Parts: sequence; structure tokens; C-alpha cells
Amino acid sequence: MRFGKTLRTSVYAPWRDKYIDYAKLKSMLREDKPDDEDEQPWTEEDENRFCDEIFNTQLEKVAQFQEEKMKELRRRVDATFDKLGALPTIEEGQPKNDTLTGQLKELEGELDNITNEVKELQKYSNLNYTGFLKIVKKHDRKRGDRYKIRPMMRVSLSKRPFNSEQGYSPMLNKLSLMYYAIRQHLEENGAPEPYPIDLETQPETHKGERYTAHKFWVHPDNLLEVKTYILRRLPPLVYSEQSAKEVDGNADPTITSLYFDNPSFQLYSTKVERDAEASSLRLRWYGQLNDKPDISLEQKMVHENGSSEERKFVIKEKYVKPFLDGDYKMEKTVQKMERQGQSAEAVQEFRSTADLIQAFVRDNKLQPVVRANYVRTAFQKPGDDRVRISIDTDIAFIREDTLDRDRPCRDPSSWHRNDIDSSSMTYPFKNINQSEVSRFPYAVLEIKLKDDNNAATRKRPAWIQDLMGSYLVHPSPRFSKFVHGVASLFEDHVNSLPFWLSDLDTDIRKDPQVAFEQEEERRANQAQNEQVVGSFLGTKLGSYKPSKSSPVAKSYLSDRLAADNAAAGAGSGATPLSGTHTNGATPVVGDEPGEPSGGAQAQGDERRDYGTLSSVFPGFSLSKYSKAKRAREVELPAGVVEPVEWIKNAGPLQIEPKVWLANERTFLKWQHICVLLGGLAISLYTAAGKNTVAELMGVAYILVAIFAGCWGYFLLHKRRGMILQRSGKDFDNMLGPLVISAALMLALILNFVFAYRAAFQHGAHGGGHGKVHGNESTTTFMAELR
Repeated sequence: MRFGKTLRTSVYAPWRDKYIDYAKLKSMLREDKPDDEDEQPWTEEDENRFCDEIFNTQLEKVAQFQEEKMKELRRRVDATFDKLGALPTIEEGQPKNDTLTGQLKELEGELDNITNEVKELQKYSNLNYTGFLKIVKKHDRKRGDRYKIRPMMRVSLSKRPFNSEQGYSPMLNKLSLMYYAIRQHLEENGAPEPYPIDLETQPETHKGERYTAHKFWVHPDNLLEVKTYILRRLPPLVYSEQSAKEVDGNADPTITSLYFDNPSFQLYSTKVERDAEASSLRLRWYGQLNDKPDISLEQKMVHENGSSEERKFVIKEKYVKPFLDGDYKMEKTVQKMERQGQSAEAVQEFRSTADLIQAFVRDNKLQPVVRANYVRTAFQKPGDDRVRISIDTDIAFIREDTLDRDRPCRDPSSWHRNDIDSSSMTYPFKNINQSEVSRFPYAVLEIKLKDDNNAATRKRPAWIQDLMGSYLVHPSPRFSKFVHGVASLFEDHVNSLPFWLSDLDTDIRKDPQVAFEQEEERRANQAQNEQVVGSFLGTKLGSYKPSKSSPVAKSYLSDRLAADNAAAGAGSGATPLSGTHTNGATPVVGDEPGEPSGGAQAQGDERRDYGTLSSVFPGFSLSKYSKAKRAREVELPAGVVEPVEWIKNAGPLQIEPKVWLANERTFLKWQHICVLLGGLAISLYTAAGKNTVAELMGVAYILVAIFAGCWGYFLLHKRRGMILQRSGKDFDNMLGPLVISAALMLALILNFVFAYRAAFQHGAHGGGHGKVHGNESTTTFMAELR
């Protein structure tokens, strides 16, 4: 189906005039006229008219409507949330109140309307995003010999928020919390629903166990740091006996996933549009196919509530083609299981799984369309699957279809590409047509946490929480290799593109301080919402504790609660107890007392002042942070006291030998300078004879040598004290080198001036051979020493 028809059949009637005018843009391109029949040439005026229409009219119209609609939906969500918070608390064991039940049903109806409108807005954003990319691709194909605007359009779209997954997550999470609170009361059977999960995650089921999956992108610059961070907590996982026999014992395997779909890409469309019961099918193996690895045929089903489950079984290579064609029904495997004495339930389950997958292939007319090849590094404790982490690198997507009957990418009589597998081709696949391969620029990090059904809440380990909220990773919760491979290789065949494509045109690297503050603010807002819902239900839904992994452990929630507490105390005349913290957390000691609210900017200023006067003399810094630090009187917030001992000073003193030895090595360097200058000074003074100038210069060099020795001794003890006190100050000190350099330069200049004047006087009076000779000998001796 062409995109124009898809757009006409998919518009939401109340917003009909707010969509991209695809037909108008096509007419401006003269798309209905072939190039050989288009008599009028495409001029610069035509190009300007088209660009003005698409960038300044159509794109602005769509972006402005989406932004206004998002603001309206947020206001409606906040208003409903306030209504829920104003309702009386539900006491345990209390009979249901008809008035309260009616109010909750009314709120539930309002939530349904908001949720439906949010879904329509998501479809609206996705449809328009696809339309803009489609029309600029048509432009570049038809008019791209002189003008190409697709790169400019991708950059413009990446800067617009209307096609970002992150914009919807906070609002959807708040809706999820409200649904949870309302249905806890309205459930007729009284059975409590499970605690609502973060909508940025995806529940999965493996062998009866439920997991919560978190997906992220990792920039190549941050990949090594992420791996080393994980290796400190989890060991690498050895996949098989074959990988265990490698030289290092833990070689990362290459994985190939062969995804199926039909010529109309029905599975892809269902998965992108998030319809109920979206499914995908793939063949998967480790290593090269020539090595005869085990091949798994897997069907993954995503349910309407977002959870997923898998059906899979192992099949030999020679049976893959007959099974897909429906000529083989895994009879030999069933017979082998019966000979091995496996239970009838296991045999029947295997037979049922094989029949369901085969029927799925037959009913949807599936065939291999795209291959994903990547290297996987996995981390997991042996025998403990509560935390499972994998990092996929060197990701490449390759066409595996036969859509073009004249030039198929794969032999139609085979189920895989023989040109790749027979030659054991590996990344970056340079020996195939480069239009058939797409390389993903980032690594994909996936964290799977086993759900604890006995816990009231799902708690993540602290180090996992820190990693997910750090600057090292970029959240991409709905990322799918199958979807991305089809979207990047078959853009002309599909009419819907995933949200995350716009993120590929932006730099996903973040400033560490900004990323930390954003994560803290997000967690604080989520905790505040949970407190409101928990108060309504009369239970505790979660807890929030400020993270201490950053030098500036800023807690937005504690600040708000402290401010509220201060306001309440002022109204009642109560005085908060000294050392009491409203959120139960320990005092924030990572900041200097009295640091202004613009701490992030101040920290950024401190990082950018290299090469300035403040980098040489830190006391001269004029940043807001330094001014606050130098302030004598600091007014602390209500309920906060200045800490007596810093967290960094807690625990036993442990000093690395290299730190201690570095201090001593610096001292020895200074003594070396002292000895060298002292030897020069004594030699000069001894050879001076009756030359007064040479004697004075010798004394000057002796003074410089004494200063160098004393300065080195002073620094040795000063830095030793800083090490013992675990000071966070810089060890740099530029005063000594500057003094010695200036003194030596001044001495050399004076030496030259005095020698030159003596020589000039000798020439004017025609005598003083001995004196001049003494100066010349002194100068020659100093040159030899230098």
C-alpha cells in the first residue's frame, strides 16, 4: 500500500486538518508526471517554494499542534491526579463507599479518554514523522541531482520533540499509577493487582520466570567504561563448551538472528503500531553456520499489556527448509524424546509448540527478510539469574529477502544466504552489495531483572540504578533489532517508522552532571507521585533515597520536602529538630554548604577554566561556586545542619603506594634541582677571583638553590598532610616553579648586562685586560655549565 493511501485511511477525524499535506507536497514535486514527460525544468524558485512549504509550513504546523496537545494532556493528567489525591484514604477492611466508588469510576472514565487520546497522539506523531521522511526521499530521488534535503530534514526532525519516546513516558507512568490505585478499590474479587511497572521497561517470560527488561544504547566512546563498571559486579558468562575452549576462556560469540515476515511486512507493521498480540519469528545460531551449530526457531509474542513470552525449539539445519515448507513436522525429534524416556507432557508440549509455530508460518506466509549479526558479551553470576546483562556490539543488518524476483538477495530455494554463510563472512561484510547492509552505530545494552513476586515493590540493585541513570547510556526501551533492520533496509516497502530513528541523528553522549540531575529529578517526581497514590490507598508504594554516586548528590525531593516542612513550621511556630531530615535520608555532604542552586553551571564553569588565572591560583576563582565557598556566613535550609564528618573521610585510611611514592619522587626532583644550582653557584663563586660581578652572581645562584631545597621540603610535608587528611583539593602548586624560573631569568639577564658594560668600558678606556678577561672567563664557564 502506498503511503498516501495509508495516510488517508489512518487520520484521526477530529485532527484531520493538522496532518502533513502529503498530496500537496507530491503535486509540488510533480510526482504524478514522469521525468520524460515533465517539460518544465525544476528551477531554484521551485526548490525554494517546496522547501518553504515543507519546513516552514507543514513541519511547523505538525510540531506546534503536537506540542499544544501534549501540554493539554499533561494538564488533564495533573488535574485528574489532584482529584485522586483529594479523595479520602481507603482504610483496610473498610466496606466500600458507594459515593467513593462512583467518584473513582468517573475518574477511570476520564483516564480512559486521556489514554485513548495519548494513543492517537502517538499514532499522529509516527504517521507525520514517516510522511516527512517519505516525501523528502521522493524529492531527493526525483530532484536530488542538484538539491538534497533529506539530511537537513532528519536533523530538523531530531530537534523536534514530537517523535521522541521520552516525551510520553512520564505522563504514561502517572496514568499507570492512577489506574493501579483506582482498580485496587474497584476490583470485585478483592484480589490486588500487581504493582505497576515503569512503562520504560518491558516484561518478559522465560521458562515460567518473569523478567523486566531495560534497553539502552551505548556510544562507542563509553563502551569500555560500561563494561568495566559491570565487570566489577558481575563476571562474564561463558556461553558454550566451544567458547570455553578458546584461548582466553570467555570469547564473546557472534550471534546471527534471521527474522521472518511476509512481502507486505505485516509482522513489522503490527509490532511498530503496537497492536495486540504482536509476534515475531526468527532463526538463531551462534558462530558460523559452517560449524554446524544448534539452530533455534523462536516465536516471540508481545501481549496487549506489554508483557512478552516465547515459544522455541532446536532444529537441525537440514530440517529447516522442510519444516518451513510444511513437509516435516519434527517427527524424528519426537521419536528421539520418546526413546529417551521423557514424560508424555514434555513430548506433547514440544509437539504443540512445533505445530503452533508451523501454523504461524503457514497462515502468515512468512519467509526470511532480514538478518541481524552481532557480537554479544554477557554478564551473569553462575547459578544466579536474578540479574542478566548483555551488550551487543558490531551490529549489522543484512537483507535476506526475495522481493525482487529478478535480483533476489537470497536464493529462493534456500532458507539463508549462501554467499555469506558458505564463506564464513564476518563484520563489516564488505564483500556484499553495500546497499543490502546497514550498520548500527551504537552498542545495545539490555538489563534483565527477575521479578520478585513476594516483594511489595520491585527494587533494583543500587549499582543497576546508578548505571541506568548515568550519562553512559541512552534509554531506548522499545528498541527491536527486527524493527530497526526492516526500517533501515526496507523503507520503501513500509509505511510506518519507529520513534528511535530520530535519535540516530543526534549525539547521545551527555554531560555527566546534567544526566545525573535529570535522573534525580525524574526519580524524585516518580517518588512524589507514588507517595500520593500510597496515601490514598493507605499503603507505602515505594521509597526514594538520594543517590550518593555523584560529587554533587543533589536531592530535589528532599529540597521540596524541606521547604514544605519549613513553611509548615513557620505557620505553627514549631522548630524542626537539629539534624532531622524530612525524607529520612542522610545529610547531603557532597556539596559545599551554601552552594547556590545553579550548582551544575558552577561545576561546568570550574571544568572550563583551564588556562585561566584561576587554574594557577584557585583562590582567585570568580565562579559562583567559589564565591559561595568563600562566604563566611552561610544560611542553611530548615532541617539541615552542617555535617561534622564528610562521607569521604569515613572508614579506615587506605593510601595507595603509588600516591605516597609520587610525593617522594617530586621531593627528590626538587633536591636534584637544588644540588645542580648549588654546584653551579659554588663553581662560579670559586672561579670568580677578584671579579665582584661573578661573586655576586654566585651568591644569587646560591640563594635560588636554597629556595629550591626549602620549597621541595615544604611541599613534601604539605602534600603528606593532604594525603593523610584525604583532602579533595588539587595537589598542583605553580608558585615554586614560577619563582625559580623568574630568578634564573633575572640572574642571566643581569649577568649579561654587567659583562656587556664591563666590555664597553674596557673598549672606551683601552685598558683593564685582566678584568675583561675575568668576565669573559666567567661567561665562558657559565656557558659550559649550562
